[in-house]
Amino acid sequence: MQNKKFYITTPIYYANAKPHIGHAYTTVAADVLARFHRLQGEEVFFLAGLDEHGLKIQRIAEKAGKNPQGFVNEISQEFKRLWDKLNIKYDGFIRTTAPEHKKAVQKALQRLYDRRSIYKGMYEGLYCVGCEQFKTESDLVDGKCPDHNAAPEHLKEECYFLKMSELQNSLIKKIKKDEFQITPDKYKKEILSFLEKHKLRDISISRKNISWGIPLPLDSTHTIYVWVDAFLNYLTGIGWKGEPNKIPEQWPPDIQLMGKDILRVHATIWPVILLHLGISLPKKLFTHGFILSGGKKMSKTLGNTIAPEEMIEKFGVDGTRYLLMSAGTFGEDVDLTMERAAGKYEADLANGLGNLVARTLAMTEKYCEGKIPKINKDPEKHPLRTDKNIHNWKKVWQDLDENLANLRLNEAIGSIWKFIAEADNYIERNKPWNLAKLGKTEELNWALYGLLDGIHQVAWQIYPFIPETSLKIAEALDIKGLLKKSPNYKDSWINIKPGTKIKKGAVLFPRLGSKV
Repeated sequence: MQNKKFYITTPIYYANAKPHIGHAYTTVAADVLARFHRLQGEEVFFLAGLDEHGLKIQRIAEKAGKNPQGFVNEISQEFKRLWDKLNIKYDGFIRTTAPEHKKAVQKALQRLYDRRSIYKGMYEGLYCVGCEQFKTESDLVDGKCPDHNAAPEHLKEECYFLKMSELQNSLIKKIKKDEFQITPDKYKKEILSFLEKHKLRDISISRKNISWGIPLPLDSTHTIYVWVDAFLNYLTGIGWKGEPNKIPEQWPPDIQLMGKDILRVHATIWPVILLHLGISLPKKLFTHGFILSGGKKMSKTLGNTIAPEEMIEKFGVDGTRYLLMSAGTFGEDVDLTMERAAGKYEADLANGLGNLVARTLAMTEKYCEGKIPKINKDPEKHPLRTDKNIHNWKKVWQDLDENLANLRLNEAIGSIWKFIAEADNYIERNKPWNLAKLGKTEELNWALYGLLDGIHQVAWQIYPFIPETSLKIAEALDIKGLLKKSPNYKDSWINIKPGTKIKKGAVLFPRLGSKV
């Protein structure tokens, strides 16, 4: 039987500057979900990439004294370097300057024209170069774009338009029926409210006399609007050649992740393009909030920005991944400061998981000759595994499945750490050192086996979130299934083997040497 397919995308980030903490947040979340689905034996395709065209990039490159292609090549390397540092395992990285992407986009636009979905007209209005979007007066605050605090440019030029309003009712129906699911629910309500109160205006899908972009195939004096070009990456990134009847088997995406600032264009323009092309819509758009710092939006002016590299330097790769994913409810704004992150690192990682593993391995080495002890009871009856009065590790598995299926990443992490606290409490209640002193070998072995068994399960459970740490624990306990090239959760059912020699490695999460 063919494996179930799972296709997830990050937004295609705009290549106007090096990656920031918001990019890292979304991409780590996508990596967590991709790893989780791979562990379930699914055939995963995780797409990342960069939107490299547009007037904004052209102007930034010119200001830096560089040609646009050279500029985006440098930015592309910055993104790839950061994803490598953060242990992001994407399956595809699409760049909109790639020749195969350009050809497919031109084919798609020609088809839209042939189907009379686009037409030539005259546009007069406002254009925000920062957003690469057309604006209305109602979008502005004191005459300025609220996202860029700059007045939009007034444009009057010939362009080609995409018909939007004729598919508005169809789009509303699909959203209401969750055939095109927008989550969390508050964002679905927001988009439906917008669509039901406003008639969609036909949008300009070309710019005249803009050199940095893909030429419109039906009129070479026009360049394809950057958002239309960018949206089609979700198809070209999995090998689409621009033929509507030859769609790659990974399509449609199971989940498309994005920040709330780009939801509206993804929930309106993107599906309308697909409907005009006769291509099925993504199954789910999932929208998350902003990363705030001290309750305020990060900005260089306020001096409250946090660079991903700064976090990696202070907390390590897995520390950074953990702190991002546990910062708050995925789908809401989350607040992140280096001070708060440092406290959480010490409490949850150094004193929490790291300390539990170190204590358990040290006691195993001291009291059991460094080997997983033999027991005379059924491991299924160990309280850390099945006691319904505590948060046992079987309960964690149930929580993981439910929470990750619903993108409740913070809650999934919380369940794992609740078990870690239970394991710590178990040590304090049973005091293995006293059992050893009193010569109660069977009770001692039972206690340590249960703790090692629990840590074995934690190694599997944390793998999507902090894979490097997961594999260090796997090496310590010789968890062969987790050390495979393509680990599968089914192997987590195999019990740890008594007599297996453990390996004490380096400290998982060193305590922070100085105040942040």
